[in-house]
Amino acid sequence: MSAKILVSIVTYNSARHLRRCLQSLTAEALPDARICLWDNASEDGTLEIAAAFGDSLDGIRSSNRNIGFCAAHNRVIASNESEFVLVLNPDVVLEKGFAGTLVAALDLDPRAGSATGKLWRWQDEYSPRREDEIPFPEPPQGRRILDTTGIYFTPAQRHFDRGSGEEDRGQYQHREYVFGASGAAACYRRKMLEDVMSGAEYFDEDFFAYREDADLAWRAQWLGWKCLYVPEARGFHVRRVLPERRSKLPADINMHSFKNRFLLRAKNMDLGTYARFFVPITVRDLGALAYVLVREPTSLKGILLFLKALPRALAVRRALQRHRRVSAAEVRSWFSYLPVSKPV
Repeated sequence: MSAKILVSIVTYNSARHLRRCLQSLTAEALPDARICLWDNASEDGTLEIAAAFGDSLDGIRSSNRNIGFCAAHNRVIASNESEFVLVLNPDVVLEKGFAGTLVAALDLDPRAGSATGKLWRWQDEYSPRREDEIPFPEPPQGRRILDTTGIYFTPAQRHFDRGSGEEDRGQYQHREYVFGASGAAACYRRKMLEDVMSGAEYFDEDFFAYREDADLAWRAQWLGWKCLYVPEARGFHVRRVLPERRSKLPADINMHSFKNRFLLRAKNMDLGTYARFFVPITVRDLGALAYVLVREPTSLKGILLFLKALPRALAVRRALQRHRRVSAAEVRSWFSYLPVSKPV
């Protein structure tokens, strides 16, 4: 049975945050919506927490191994024919009306294939001490640190969350187009997902996890789809993966992140853009490689996985270049050391 909106949540040892996420989501009382959860072999009580929300969830599926963020979301998305899909991390807490606001904005703008809201950083000092406390607390003295207002790329092909780490002083208060939506809480039009998919995959499963939202956004840009930033849709996100925290992250996270920086570019970058930004890209690549060789040898496995995925990535790239609806110059206009947005 199809719905207006499908909410897809993928969990992996997410017990610490899942209850508050589901509390905030079910408080929305979304009409004509389905909420589906896929668990990637959690061992921390995640499934027990999900089961407590059984009346609100339209499906809880699980695998006996961690198949990755991308594969799990693909299976959930393919299970329904909803008009819109909200991909939601279990460590996100939404303000009431988040999903409905994004869907309403997309309904008004058929050129937009995705929409992103304003997420604030849920820092440790903001978090409730007990699971039965309010879904999300008011930050002390009303001070809110931004987590994301969309993603952007630099000429060196690093991608960042726009506004990340900044105090929210109202600097991102207008609807505008951004490069793409953070996968923490991204609303996609199914028509766009079907347009950009490769084979049976919406998210590229060779990515496994991390940077897959940037890859999807880049493919959508080539095909002329816009991403709408809607500041009225708001929530909190517990941000684990940050550059300054790299040394404290699990080895697998860093390995996939390292692999995917090259896979992302092999799939999406045209030769003209690569030539234009050759120097900053090469400097950054050499720096990343040197860091891995000296400080993070566990990530070297990522090179082998990249080479294994490369033939398929190049095939996707060729298909994108054949069917693209915008010029390379238009896509290249998004790459800047300062966040780029465009008027609605």
